[in-house]
Amino acid sequence: MEWAARGDHLRGVPRKMIFMAVGAFAKAVANVLNTTTVYNAETLLRLVRHRPPGVPLITVSNHMSTLDDPVLWGFKGFPITDVELGRWVLAAEDICFKNPLYSYCFRLGKCIPIRRGGGIYQEHMNEALDRLADGAWLHTFPEGKVYQEDAPIRRLKWGTASLIVRAPVTPIVLPIVHHGFEQVMPENYMFGRRPPFPLCNKDVRIHVGEPLVFDVPKLKQETSRDLTFSHSGWPKTMCGLDEAAQRWLYTNISDQIRQVLESLRTSSLKPN
Repeated sequence: MEWAARGDHLRGVPRKMIFMAVGAFAKAVANVLNTTTVYNAETLLRLVRHRPPGVPLITVSNHMSTLDDPVLWGFKGFPITDVELGRWVLAAEDICFKNPLYSYCFRLGKCIPIRRGGGIYQEHMNEALDRLADGAWLHTFPEGKVYQEDAPIRRLKWGTASLIVRAPVTPIVLPIVHHGFEQVMPENYMFGRRPPFPLCNKDVRIHVGEPLVFDVPKLKQETSRDLTFSHSGWPKTMCGLDEAAQRWLYTNISDQIRQVLESLRTSSLKPN
């Protein structure tokens, strides 16, 4: 159903309707039903609205609930209903695309299906690369699943790092850490299930970090060409890196992002 993700589908009217409806829902959950405080919001707003032409943006965050996206963008002053500025997001295929209606609606909402466990070279990762080539904004949850425990950032999956390396123009990467969504939509609310509606009177805090710019050409030069690895179907990148070099590169970038996210998480827990 990739056709539903095109901006010109039915002249863009269904997408505008989805963005208006989902945006209103996110605003209500974030600001009416609950209290949301955002730190360093101006950095996010600046990069969404005014980054250099053609330069893509990747935002990365921890994953506390199934409501993180879109409610993460529902805070006051954020243009969540603006279709052109709206993010693309990698979304779990088994949750968001399990029937034709879901698939259509999530596609209209600029969601790209990702099969968990499908690897970093699965089909729709190329679609994500196409969006980055357009200079778009893409959000990812590099931990790969919801974690509601108050614990350090887990080891990140390599998908985000592979997009950073393979994008035609190196994206700006913006780390975000949030707390409170696990209370708005707890995974084990009643009988081991989520509540049917978002809970209210909770405090949500969103901490936006500072942008990261990776020097990908330099990192590629640092990869050891002497590494050897048995090939297991991994393709070579445009610069000809073998599997061992790709693994080193993706691990290096993922570890840097995780360290920044963990530092942001730790500082966000300190009393103001």
